[in-house]
Amino acid sequence: MIKEPKISLFDLVMCLSDAVDLVSPSLVNHHKQVAYIAFSIGTEFGLPLGQRNELALGGGLHDIGILSLKDRMNAMQFEHEVKTDRRHEHLSYLLLKMFEPLSGAAALVRFHHVPWDKEGGTEFDGESVPIGSHILHLADRVAALINRQQEILGQVEAIRWKIEQQSGKMFMPKLVDAFKSIAGKEYFWFDVISLSLGSILSNMVSTVKVELGLDKLLSLANMFCRVIDFRSVFTATHSSGIAASAKELARLAGFAERECQMMKVAGYLHDLGKLAVPPEILEKPAKLSKDEINVMQSHTFHTYRILESIKDFDVINTWAAYHHERLDGNGYPFHLKGDDISLGSRIMAIADVFSAITEDRPYRKGMTSNEALKVLLRMSENSALDPHIVSLLRSSYDEINSVRMAAQTAAVEEYKQFMQSSE
Repeated sequence: MIKEPKISLFDLVMCLSDAVDLVSPSLVNHHKQVAYIAFSIGTEFGLPLGQRNELALGGGLHDIGILSLKDRMNAMQFEHEVKTDRRHEHLSYLLLKMFEPLSGAAALVRFHHVPWDKEGGTEFDGESVPIGSHILHLADRVAALINRQQEILGQVEAIRWKIEQQSGKMFMPKLVDAFKSIAGKEYFWFDVISLSLGSILSNMVSTVKVELGLDKLLSLANMFCRVIDFRSVFTATHSSGIAASAKELARLAGFAERECQMMKVAGYLHDLGKLAVPPEILEKPAKLSKDEINVMQSHTFHTYRILESIKDFDVINTWAAYHHERLDGNGYPFHLKGDDISLGSRIMAIADVFSAITEDRPYRKGMTSNEALKVLLRMSENSALDPHIVSLLRSSYDEINSVRMAAQTAAVEEYKQFMQSSE
């Protein structure tokens, strides 16, 4: 029996933060830097621990709603398009509030680019702006000013001057004073650029562990799924199709209902590492080059390493991350073979191939049922896929395909509503 996952909210946030920052080497640790700076400003300002913890959680995911690398890079400029800020603020808020334990952080992220504007920023569109939102705004802009190619202490004076110039305009003056106080301490800056920033934050932040029943677990996985898939209209339905197909195959293979739901969770998470793959590769309408294939193949490795950091996700991780392993040992990235690949991982591998060849892609239409079955049978005959699971799929093909299509149709509608809500 698979045990109920019990995870730290902070570990969860750091896991997703790492995934989102994979999109570019120049962004590595940006979310952690904002979390650390915000927590430190909150401490200097005298906020209670609970509010500081929410700042760390919000800082760790404040830009989760930026769905393209171009927009992420634009957001790293100290002064940039306010309209873009509003859009990604709202998308980040919508994503985070999908998982109830992060609703407090979502409320802070919702307004984290509202300028102070001589106290005009205490409200926005008739709603009160939490002070935590203003702290996140300041922390985010401080992080954006750091030049990763230069020695850090030599930058402090220029960063402090730039922030002071915006006191009362972009930033609340009392928060600027709090920042100036901690900015005079060398350890603060060494921490901000430390490669061990995750561990430093972990020792600072105190969040309770959340026991995830199936409802919360599915809510969490659905949030992750949207972050992964909503980067492009071409990927908006992929993980939903995998999750639905894998759950149905697990049921046919004799899994208990709870395990089937866990399989659905793994399906939602299986492509988490694709956050490291540029959209131009995901959406390329032609055959990938060798270098592009190498980048694409890294995604399962990233999925495994990211989920590995969440304790109690061991089974879900192997089901999710091993979806490109093959029984003959010719899969990737670990080249597992035969009995080293669990039944759940074999199911996920088949669900992935099935969904990939039957759904429409930028460069081709999805295969017909006869075409898809020929591919799956050939792969099972060549000892790549489990023949028993392929046989289950073959005998219930129409039923499983209908489940996949229904899940992906629902995902399309959700994607449209999600994107329209930001316009």
